[in-house]
Amino acid sequence: MKITGLKLYQVDLPLHEGNYSWSEGKSVDVFDSTVVQVDTDAGISGFGEVCPLGPVYLPAYALGARTGIQTLAPSLIGADPTQLTALNRLMDYTMKGHPYVKSAIDMACWDILGKAAGLPVCTLLGGRYGDDVTLYRAISQRPAAEMADNVQSYRDQGYRRFQLKVGGDANEDIARIHAVAERLQPGDKLVADANTGWLMHEAMRVADAVRDVDVYIEQPCASYEQCLSIRRHTNLPFVLDEVIDSIDAILKGAADQAMDVVNIKISKFGGLTKARQARDLCVELGIAMTIEDSWGGDIITAAIAHLAHSTPTDFLFTSTDFNSYVTQSIADGAPQRIDGRMAASTQPGLGITPKFDVLGAPIWQC
Repeated sequence: MKITGLKLYQVDLPLHEGNYSWSEGKSVDVFDSTVVQVDTDAGISGFGEVCPLGPVYLPAYALGARTGIQTLAPSLIGADPTQLTALNRLMDYTMKGHPYVKSAIDMACWDILGKAAGLPVCTLLGGRYGDDVTLYRAISQRPAAEMADNVQSYRDQGYRRFQLKVGGDANEDIARIHAVAERLQPGDKLVADANTGWLMHEAMRVADAVRDVDVYIEQPCASYEQCLSIRRHTNLPFVLDEVIDSIDAILKGAADQAMDVVNIKISKFGGLTKARQARDLCVELGIAMTIEDSWGGDIITAAIAHLAHSTPTDFLFTSTDFNSYVTQSIADGAPQRIDGRMAASTQPGLGITPKFDVLGAPIWQC
């Protein structure tokens, strides 16, 4: 099988809440998502998606994704999309770095491989564990009482994992954590995610002030070394996210005992192929994981579900359903949340069918 062409689509994904806010006053109103279609000489097409969390979260942005894909695409014509390791080596040879550019292409090729094999992607990624996976809900940064009310609202919808967006004023963040913790029930899990937003002295104050709360501290500071310092001064369970972007980062963190949980974002690693490698390494190292991405719609949610559902249950801390945050559906067949849980499709490939009436005409093709 050979790749014969690629198409790009752009779609806006507005939010049900109208706005998503996190550390240091950062926010997004509408997510700019890119869908990739990979066509083959076998008549099978695969679909992937990449959706950076604006240009201020990670070294990634929507226009960069589309420009990078246009630069990369001509070198992929004639390549076999079912040979995923070889395809990734070709992409890495053609373009140094920029993993998020490659993610949607890799995702689309997994979709092709699953369709060609007649198997869902989660089977190809290692097999299906259990009936479904547990989801978390990100709680956008607001005043403490409002965030507590939002947690209660989402708990009523079935969520039992909550990722509280902190990383602002330390005193306000302490109040946020305490206010939300009062609303939780036995079995719930609370993560205070600073998204690199605290300086070290602020992170130390917050960790000390909530030391008696059942809460995980996530990515308190910008650098690995700063986070490691906070880790060594608190007994609270610790999550690393933004600094976990490679196999080397996981190995270093494991050697330093820098974290209890890591977040594996598909686009940050460059697609499902490398995210699976990171996932399997974490299993061997005994590290729990949140399986997710930076953001996205139905196609990314489907890919997350397949990677999460093929992760051994005891290593899957949680996952997410980004398509429930947005008002625009872009594909049929994507996983839907039921009582705070979701399941990967049992259909071949990712199990989705794009809504071309929503995507419109391609903005570029080769």
